Amino acid sequence: MTDDATQTRYERYAEEVAEDIADTVQALGCQPILFVGSGLAKRYMNAPNWDELLTHLAAGCSGIEKGIGFYKQSFKTPMKIGEEFARLYQEWAWATGHNEFPESMFQENVDSQSYIKFKIADLLSSIKPDDISGLNVTDHKNEIEALGNIKPHAIITTNYDQMLEMIFPDHEPIVGQQILKGQQFSVGEIYKIHGCVSDFENIVFTESDYETFSKKKKFLSAKLLTFFNEHPLIFIGYSASDPNIRAILADIDEAIPEKGGIIPNVYILEWNPAIGPDSLPPRDKVLPTEEDRTVRVKLIEAANFEWVFNAFASNPVLNDVNPRVLRALIARSYNLVRHDIPQMTIQADFKMLADSVNDSDSFARLFGIANITDYSAASAQYPHSATQITKALGGSGSYLAVAAMRKIKRDTGIDIKSSDNRYHRCEMVNTTPFHKYSAAGLELIRKVDAGEAYDVDLGIPS
Repeated sequence: MTDDATQTRYERYAEEVAEDIADTVQALGCQPILFVGSGLAKRYMNAPNWDELLTHLAAGCSGIEKGIGFYKQSFKTPMKIGEEFARLYQEWAWATGHNEFPESMFQENVDSQSYIKFKIADLLSSIKPDDISGLNVTDHKNEIEALGNIKPHAIITTNYDQMLEMIFPDHEPIVGQQILKGQQFSVGEIYKIHGCVSDFENIVFTESDYETFSKKKKFLSAKLLTFFNEHPLIFIGYSASDPNIRAILADIDEAIPEKGGIIPNVYILEWNPAIGPDSLPPRDKVLPTEEDRTVRVKLIEAANFEWVFNAFASNPVLNDVNPRVLRALIARSYNLVRHDIPQMTIQADFKMLADSVNDSDSFARLFGIANITDYSAASAQYPHSATQITKALGGSGSYLAVAAMRKIKRDTGIDIKSSDNRYHRCEMVNTTPFHKYSAAGLELIRKVDAGEAYDVDLGIPS
């Protein structure tokens, strides 16, 4: 970040938003949940959005004789258009389009909508690169790396493609109906709630698909409410008008005890290519849900997402946990506490376990977790952000804290943010600095803001 005196309006906005995200992540003490829409797949591997997918499907089927505009006029929603296209694809497949499909698809037990879903899977599979290096790293290399560094607790996506499996290789994909049955551990998993190209017949695409999904999603809704109560949530790659985001937010809205206020742990990230140095985007947004209700969430606008993703990866204690190891540990813990069925004898080196528990460093290494003592102690000593200090002084944003520090520099020549000292500590997460302040720093800034006499002593206390 630049010096406070030379920061642009957008740099100040980004710093304040990043502080808010970091404060939320650390206050909740757990990793974020990512909700990922088609916009992110379009950004990183040029996958089609709804309109582009429908246009491609219309061009690929001679049975769809009219322009895409006709179907938008006639059927209004993408899901209804999908229903009509599925019907036309079936007719085409059984006529002149027969050679476009495997012979195995012409059995009476094949679902009539499978033909269009086969073509959807074929398109998305054809544009998927062989590995993560094939994504759009020319423009977004650092951004993609920052996204992967978040180590999310779980990812929920309505996308059919397999891009997220490339970015998060230690997360386990849970596809379609698998979500509604079986044992889920709710950590280190990618919930592909509308299906995946790996199982094209179960893709949720048409109006009847959405109706069936809605009837069966009670388990998913319960899981979403658990996630909402316990984790920071961020929506990436969704339009505010997307029917998927409206349905998810409607579920979250049900769990809010008091209506009307901003939901403190829910963020929506929107791409804004017009962002410039003088931009000062709004900090929240009212979004429509179902049945004419609305919710207010925290809004983030950015042209480059790297700083946003770095902020969501701002708890290095949790970032060192391998999701695959943690998921395996939970699975084994589940099996150990089961007592209703006979189990094989378990041989364990209890001396090793006891020694590990007694030694925090060994215990951390046992589960692939880095030593957290130094970080935790430092965080406890410097718990405040500039935004939190300003709020404590009765303001909003970080203006009062920043103004007080500028006054200290003018009066004494000392910039308390230029070093780690008894008032201030800079925590680097990837390439993003997070400035945190001690109780002494809060008291110093309070005195300056109140016009009281003050002294500056940068000595670090023992």
